[in-house]
Amino acid sequence: MKDSERDFELRSFFGNFDANLEFLCRSGILKLGMKLLEIGSGTGGLLQALRRMNYDIQGVEINPEVIARGRALYGSLPLIRVWSEKLPFKASLFDAVLSFDVFEHIPDSDSHLREVHRVLKPKGVYLLQTPNKYTNALFETIRWKSTTRWKKDHCSLHTRGELIRRFDRNGFKAIFVDNPVTNRFFTEKVAYYLGPLGPMMLRLVNPDHWPNTLKTGFYVKAIKQDIMDKK
Repeated sequence: MKDSERDFELRSFFGNFDANLEFLCRSGILKLGMKLLEIGSGTGGLLQALRRMNYDIQGVEINPEVIARGRALYGSLPLIRVWSEKLPFKASLFDAVLSFDVFEHIPDSDSHLREVHRVLKPKGVYLLQTPNKYTNALFETIRWKSTTRWKKDHCSLHTRGELIRRFDRNGFKAIFVDNPVTNRFFTEKVAYYLGPLGPMMLRLVNPDHWPNTLKTGFYVKAIKQDIMDKK
């Protein structure tokens, strides 16, 4: 895919491709031969990248227009449509499940996590990124110029502590992975919404250096636990 097409994808769907790949590397989880599932694949940029690395990966996406855009960009993709949190796969099928900028859009977080838990093999891992409630609420208020309009879209924002507790309730041990996000894409996104002031602010206060509770987003390695592990 041409660089211009990839840039279009990044700007259109606000996926941080480079940072997400870096997280997958830092997680130390992925190995060839594993069976992977990506939830909310969007146009399939990450799906295609991992396929080219010879990973066995399946994607699911809820938006048919986005699926069509992905196939226009990449051709055939192992990407199917879903209609809800329910996943059309048998139990204990995948070694790892991935999602990026998806968790915050799902109204029923518990139902989603139960489904991920169901399709993961024992000791399987859910690798995800999701914005921080503290910082994202402020950003979305500026972006939408409203304190309420954005809440329908970002309906499941969590703080660090809330993520830990929710994952624990649904049979996961959540481990946070420190992953840099202040790259070209992030800077361009901030500039798009905040104008020239945005990049100036980033030079003064780099979010990568903020305290863990105030990170702009969380990269999480959530390990599936069984009943005995919970005791």
